[in-house]
Amino acid sequence: MKVRFLPGIYMALNCILFPFTVKPQSAVDSSASSWHQVSSKKGLFESDQPLDITLKGNLRDLLNDRSGEPKNYPLFLSYGNEDSSEISIPVNIKTRGHFRRVKGNCVYPPLLIQFPGNDSPVATTFFDGLVKLKLVMPCRGDEFVVREWLVYKLYNLVAPESFRARLTRIKLIDEKNKKEPSPFYGILLEEEKQMAKRNNTVPVNRKIKPEQTIAETFLRMAVFEYLIGNTDWSVQYLQNVKLIAPDSTAVPITVPYDFDHAGIVGAPYALPAEELLMSSTRERRYRGYCIQDMTIFDSTIAIYNRLKKDIYNLYASCSLLDAKYIKATLQYLDEFYTIINNPKALQKEFGYPCTKYGTGNVIIKGLKED
Repeated sequence: MKVRFLPGIYMALNCILFPFTVKPQSAVDSSASSWHQVSSKKGLFESDQPLDITLKGNLRDLLNDRSGEPKNYPLFLSYGNEDSSEISIPVNIKTRGHFRRVKGNCVYPPLLIQFPGNDSPVATTFFDGLVKLKLVMPCRGDEFVVREWLVYKLYNLVAPESFRARLTRIKLIDEKNKKEPSPFYGILLEEEKQMAKRNNTVPVNRKIKPEQTIAETFLRMAVFEYLIGNTDWSVQYLQNVKLIAPDSTAVPITVPYDFDHAGIVGAPYALPAEELLMSSTRERRYRGYCIQDMTIFDSTIAIYNRLKKDIYNLYASCSLLDAKYIKATLQYLDEFYTIINNPKALQKEFGYPCTKYGTGNVIIKGLKED
């Protein structure tokens, strides 16, 4: 079950997001105090600096819990404080998801961390106020985790109604196994209620048609999914989409998440649904509802044109990514911007859901939330 950093990832990190130096693997110390310390006074998602955490306990049984109803396992989550001390928090963790939980698909299953009540040690840490957090674990290698994290950062540029993500380096200490896997990258994801509260909204849990959501935010999201080459989403089935609104009866806003099947991530296990008749996830397919008048996209396209420099810099300036991937991604972005700024290409791509025999709105069998 050992996952190691790839050579292209262990480099000095010069992302425009933050200054940070990553040690070469041979220099990684096993003591938590030697890792990068963080301030407990700063919120978990108020920094883009990678967070080093340690999970201690019965990891073997937890990570092998891959079928049926997942069980909760009591563990300890530790990280280094600013005064070089170690903060350790009792938590319950269980596996989650569908595709990535299957052992044949992924090395590690995704996890759900559940924190104790407000009278616990959590109240004195930057996990204060959190009830639970999703932890994205590597499926087939660290580089795909980093790429998915950058997609979350990309959508943060586009919309405040988006999930915040914190890149982490995870060390596992199993109480039954003296051999420790090398640290690997993961992603801590903002809790749905926290994201909603930050946007002065509440989560909405009802199945509706995409036309029944706020058009401005839906188009912004749908064009984003097209940009990254992601077809693994649905508003009707709440597939990798959350809904939030000022109250439970108001018209909701769509918020996307879970981007590992996006073409821009390039995960080796990601394949488009058979119903879409696509050759690979790198092939883009607009999955919004039918809009005949392309001028309706004008304000959305203006957003992406305004953010073009920042979007390119997000990838071009991050040395967590290898040069080959950066080059391919910038070319992928070039293709997107060529299309949205060419009226004929725009009509062909974004008008696809209106095509009588197309697959723009085909219902994909077996949709499940991951």
